[in-house]
Amino acid sequence: MFKNPVLTLAVGGALACALTAFAAGPPDSSRADAAFLAMAAEADMTVAHLGRMAETNAAASEVKNLAKTLVQDHTSDYERLSVLCSKVGYKIPKGVDRQDQQTFAKLRHVEGKPFDRAFLSEQSAEHEKLINAFRREAERGTNPEIKDYASKTLPTIEQHLHDAQNLMKQHS
Repeated sequence: MFKNPVLTLAVGGALACALTAFAAGPPDSSRADAAFLAMAAEADMTVAHLGRMAETNAAASEVKNLAKTLVQDHTSDYERLSVLCSKVGYKIPKGVDRQDQQTFAKLRHVEGKPFDRAFLSEQSAEHEKLINAFRREAERGTNPEIKDYASKTLPTIEQHLHDAQNLMKQHS
């Protein structure tokens, strides 16, 4: 049935590690809560990194101002999230995934108005995803502290989306 025993062993080992990582959380936290925390941390790092890039590469001062706000808000949120994760017994990522690295690489050499449009589009899409995830966690999460974090953070994310969409209209 399994033709490659090394691959079978590697996949089995990876699955065992993943299950162990999820099991490391306290009993009142679900796998969905753990996945949410990891996603939120990675999003904070990604948005802050792209914001720093926009502070340099953007043409419009309004885009640079939004970028500065994003860096401040998402850096602060990552710090709050780190404290929460320590409190509820989860470790959060300290780096971004390959998809986010590809986004960085794609935008790294773009400047001026093309950067503004690409950055605003990226932030609108990212913040729409975040809003959906934060709403879902606030409504269906199992850990009250994580639900509270999601609920309290949601208005800031909604404001970021609103600001990015308004700027997209101005700079399209």
